[in-house]
Amino acid sequence: MKKVNGHEIIALFEQWSPKRFAMDGDPVGLHIGQLNRQVEKVLVTLDVNEEVIDEAIHHGANLVIAHHPPIFRPLKNIMTDTPQGRMIEKCIKHDITVYAAHTNLDVAPGGVNDLLASKLGLIDTDIIEPTYVEHMYKLIVFAPQSHVAEIRQALGKAGAGAIGDYTSCSFSSVGTGRFTPNDAAQPYIGAAGKEEAVAEEKIEVILPSILREKVLKAMLAAHPYEEPAYDLFQLDQPNVRYGLGRIGKLKEKTTLAQFAAHVKHVFGVPALRFVGEETKEIRKVAVLGGDGNKYIGAARRAGADVLVTGDLYYHVAHDAQAMGLAVIDPGHNIEKVMIDGVANYMQNACAEAGYEVQFIESKIITEPFNFI
Repeated sequence: MKKVNGHEIIALFEQWSPKRFAMDGDPVGLHIGQLNRQVEKVLVTLDVNEEVIDEAIHHGANLVIAHHPPIFRPLKNIMTDTPQGRMIEKCIKHDITVYAAHTNLDVAPGGVNDLLASKLGLIDTDIIEPTYVEHMYKLIVFAPQSHVAEIRQALGKAGAGAIGDYTSCSFSSVGTGRFTPNDAAQPYIGAAGKEEAVAEEKIEVILPSILREKVLKAMLAAHPYEEPAYDLFQLDQPNVRYGLGRIGKLKEKTTLAQFAAHVKHVFGVPALRFVGEETKEIRKVAVLGGDGNKYIGAARRAGADVLVTGDLYYHVAHDAQAMGLAVIDPGHNIEKVMIDGVANYMQNACAEAGYEVQFIESKIITEPFNFI
């Protein structure tokens, strides 16, 4: 296993939840400290406060990955006799780095909103509000048959050929490659000045634009030829959409009152609020972590019977009621599902990469509200 620094861990994390997914103005990324130090333990948390940093110190974690940015607005000063100032001071004194993944983790496949949808038991999910489009490309590479399996494996490992729930998808056709090396060439097959005809396969895969460099690098490393022949071009077919929120179906219809009780149970909240008639039939459910007030219209247009979200405003509740959309508000803190989700994902990803690092789930309760 390889000892790693923060840059290597975050590079792996951002392959899953890249910063380009974040909404404009969202302060994602490095907040406190530096990433060029060796990291052996990482604490994953929803929020960052002084108690969470004490927890990191206790566990010997010198990197914290949080969902909510600890510095959401620019600071004019750092007063170390204030809670935020003490938290920052402890991070600096104990060499603790804090990194935040906010709306990019909401948008990312398998991120916060997918974790919430999974908890609710939703099937056939889709996004509610598209926020980012990834252009798709096709790579065609010609290779001798002796190396096609190795090249296909390298392409798949680099992320090419992912279609829906399937990975490493490709198509091959057999043909003849012809070439004549010149005097300066060092050919894998053939000799200078002599025309060669080689049995080759044409391998075709698709890939998102963000993976172009990575996939090309992997293909070139696996290819035996000095000058591999390949084509790479943008496709006109529908591109990959990413966005906020998820909408899906329940396996069986239920009533709003029964579904509200289900939401309360799966998220382990002591209380929740809901808008709508208790007997309303519920089958299609939208969910959006955090503050979803701006998305009641999008949820309704998507055909949702109910929207599960936090921080519901009084007048927005009236608007939802008027448009016939039920809303369940179990609170903002249900986004804590990301603690287990991120820790498990990153522990597996680091193990696959051969990184020697431990991910620890924060046990600090950061729900600010009490209920009676």
